[in-house]
Amino acid sequence: MAYDKFTILTDSAVPLPIENVDTDQIIPARFLKATERVGFGDNLFRDWRYNGDDTPKQDFVLNNPIYSGKILVGGKNFGSGSSREHAAWAIYDYGFRCVVSSFFADIFKGNALNIGILPVTVSPAFLDKIFKAIEADPKAQITVDLPAQKISIVATGESESFDINSYKKDNMQNGYDDIDYLQAMKSDIATFAAARPF
Repeated sequence: MAYDKFTILTDSAVPLPIENVDTDQIIPARFLKATERVGFGDNLFRDWRYNGDDTPKQDFVLNNPIYSGKILVGGKNFGSGSSREHAAWAIYDYGFRCVVSSFFADIFKGNALNIGILPVTVSPAFLDKIFKAIEADPKAQITVDLPAQKISIVATGESESFDINSYKKDNMQNGYDDIDYLQAMKSDIATFAAARPF
C-alpha cells in the first residue's frame, strides 16, 4: 500500500516529553482487532486522551488546541514494548508524518518507516532545544529535510543531521512500501529474467 511521499516537511509540532512511551500506550491492545490501516488514529494514546466515560482529558497534549502539526516530538525510548505495527498505523492515521526522539525502539522504527512515518533520531541536547522552542511558541516551525537528512528549528536556525537507511530513504521519498518498490522494478526484473537461461 503506497503512502504519502516525504521530502521536506515544515510544520509545527506536538510535544510529548515522556520517556519510555511503549506501543500499548500508543495503541492499547483492545483496539488491535482490525487488519486494515484505517481508524486507528481515533484510539491513538486512547487511555491518555480519554477518561473512562470517553470524555477527553483536558490536560493531555492531543486535547490541547494550541498544539497541532504533522510532527510528534517524543521523549527518549519511543515505541518500546511489543512489536505491534498497529502503533505506527495509529500515529500515521492520526495525521503525524514524522516522530522525533533521542532514541527509538528498533521494531517500532522499522514499522514506522514501512508505512511512511519518518522517525528522526536526534541528540538529547537537540531534543531539549526542540522542546524548549515549542514551549516558547506552540506554533514554532520545525523543518525536516529528508534529502539533506537534516532537522532544523526555523526560528533559531539551529539544526542537526540524522541518519536513515538509504533504501528506506528512497522509499520514503517515492511513497513506496516494499511491494511498491518491487512493482517499480517490474520491467527491470522481467528484462533480467528474460536474459537468464532456464
